[in-house]
Amino acid sequence: MRMQQEVESAFFSMRAGAASCAVVLAAGLVLAGCGGAGGQTAKMTSFSATESAANKAELFSLPAEQMSHIQVVTVAQVSLARTLRLTGAVDYNGFKTTPVITQAGGPVSRIVVAPGEHVTAGQPMLYVASPDYSQLRSAYIKARDASQLAEKFYQRAQDLYTHKAIAQADLEQAESNRNQAQADFTSSADAIRILGIPDPESIVSQPPSPELPLLAPVAGEVVERLCSPGQLLQSGATQCFTLSDMSTVWILANVYQNDLAFVHVGDDVTIDNEAYPGVIRGKIQYLAPALDPTTRTLQARIESANPGERLKRQMYVTVEVRAGVIAKALVVPDSAILRDAQNMPYVYIQTGANQFARRAVTLGDNQGGKTQILTGVQAGDHVVGDGSLFLQFQNSLQG
Repeated sequence: MRMQQEVESAFFSMRAGAASCAVVLAAGLVLAGCGGAGGQTAKMTSFSATESAANKAELFSLPAEQMSHIQVVTVAQVSLARTLRLTGAVDYNGFKTTPVITQAGGPVSRIVVAPGEHVTAGQPMLYVASPDYSQLRSAYIKARDASQLAEKFYQRAQDLYTHKAIAQADLEQAESNRNQAQADFTSSADAIRILGIPDPESIVSQPPSPELPLLAPVAGEVVERLCSPGQLLQSGATQCFTLSDMSTVWILANVYQNDLAFVHVGDDVTIDNEAYPGVIRGKIQYLAPALDPTTRTLQARIESANPGERLKRQMYVTVEVRAGVIAKALVVPDSAILRDAQNMPYVYIQTGANQFARRAVTLGDNQGGKTQILTGVQAGDHVVGDGSLFLQFQNSLQG
């Protein structure tokens, strides 16, 4: 009895200022000084790691004078908010992300922006030495001059026909020539606009050059550069950059099959990551129509604000979804949950005035210092809350 009192004294004197492993070491040192206590010391320092399966199910008693060291609580039924914790990854906002594709073929002569830069709509991003542009420029100037000349011939033919100097057929021919020239001119102008030049007339006054700028179609951040100087670009096929508005991002979260009934479009979520403190809020916008055959999960798309552009593409995050309420949930304090050598959870059940037994349990949601118990206990059972570590210690001594 004296030996046990010394152990207990050592346990509580160090509990407030040291971790549980230091308590065990102190207890082992006390017993090491007592003759014939070598086997007992091994049991104390190992706790449940060396307990047999039989010991786990056995009842054990706690001396009456030590009952004040533990708190016994009653398992209660409460309404518990259901919280789902999902894993996910960050991706660009697909509605605000634009591939920049060249409309003119040729080698890249200059690149004037770099990843990470913010560009405005219409800003040059690179220059292409394009024979296509040279041909289209030449065709535009010819079509422009031909259209202007055909218009003059038509005006002259109208005047001559008014004075009966030419036949009506000559007037109609002049009108047809004018219409064809105007059609060719319009087609050439459209071809120039497709290259990204909003005002085709501007190329007439500029010095002839094979270089054509690739203009940013929208404002945004350059998140990818997919070409290099000298690279040969194919008209309408080669993607050179990716632009994205990083003020918002998508979170692609994985929902397990047994949680699908609790997740809905429009649910508010909180997003956490290990890189930065605090959480970011978002909303579920879309649920995929089919499960991933490899992971057996459903992808949920969440749009989230990105303050300071902290969330980066492919960054792993944790998503918490408030998914309704669990009615009549059995809960115990977090302090009541212990783990065995196989990391399986259990609690101590009070079976008598000072008798206790271990009970394996299955855990559910955890919030506000309370843990839901799915199996292993019933409403009205008495379990040990605060002091469960002390009870585990005493159980190891009696084992």
